[in-house]
Amino acid sequence: MIKDSLKEEQQIDLSVIIVNWNTKALLVACLDSLSAQKSTYKIEVIVVDNASNDGSAEIVNEKYPHVILIRNATNLGFGKANNIGMKQNRGQYICLLNSDVRVLPDCFERLVNFMEQNKSIGISSPLTLSPNMRMQDTCRKLPTLWNNICDLLYLNKLLPKSDLLSGEHMKFFDHRSIRKVEGLAGCCLMIRKAALDQVGLFDEQFFIYFEETDLCKRFGQAGWDIVFYPDASIVHHHGASSAKDPLRFSGEQIKSQVKYWKKHHSKIAVTTFLFILLIQHGVRLILRSIFYIFTKQERRMEIARQLSKHYACLKLILSGKYDDQGQSLG
Repeated sequence: MIKDSLKEEQQIDLSVIIVNWNTKALLVACLDSLSAQKSTYKIEVIVVDNASNDGSAEIVNEKYPHVILIRNATNLGFGKANNIGMKQNRGQYICLLNSDVRVLPDCFERLVNFMEQNKSIGISSPLTLSPNMRMQDTCRKLPTLWNNICDLLYLNKLLPKSDLLSGEHMKFFDHRSIRKVEGLAGCCLMIRKAALDQVGLFDEQFFIYFEETDLCKRFGQAGWDIVFYPDASIVHHHGASSAKDPLRFSGEQIKSQVKYWKKHHSKIAVTTFLFILLIQHGVRLILRSIFYIFTKQERRMEIARQLSKHYACLKLILSGKYDDQGQSLG
């Protein structure tokens, strides 16, 4: 790991930490949006680069001399890379920001003000928009067997506006009002440093995915509020890194799901969860195979990608190798 020298010591209010892996163009857009932020708070920006080979680290050095750059020799994963950045931060607040996010004006000012006024909040997150400015649902319920059954039976698709049947994604919530939630998507998390000191950093057994779910659960168990705050906003491109190798990332998601369940649930619950996951991918593989036969040629490529994903997930579950450390992304 190579770390550029820290900028001169000064009082910092907010440390923004960005983990990057081969998303050069999006990282530049992200850093440009941070440079445009006008804030009364003193902000430092830390980029932790996971051994990118697309020139990401070089352009940070060249174009953004004020940014603290940490270069990892290998891809250490999302959680561990964020931990490296958080150990270097000097702020009273920490914002974990995906490299595929563009921060809209006054976002940080509003989030920090909100948390300053509400001392019980450990984590908050802003309204998240897609590039076409449509709202993304980022509020979550924590994983339960019932939520997974709703996903298996497509109840979350058929009745997404039902609190009971919507699964983990809170599509019944319009994301237009302040709301205390169980979990938040990890594309932009504003964290109170004092709370993080109490609860601890990301659990590094999660290479990618579910590290923020685990963190939110631990914050809730420690008595800290997790709150969605829609008066601040970002634009999120979503899945920029995972789009490079969707099959591999689907496998990493299952590995992280299993790790989460083993950490927080009983052996019986873990076995039941694996059975639900097996049925889910098996049934969808069969149904989409039938659909593939009868669909038009122009749509077959997308269905074929979905079939490959379900097959890869089934193979992983049946192999029992979901406990492997996910350090194959390089």
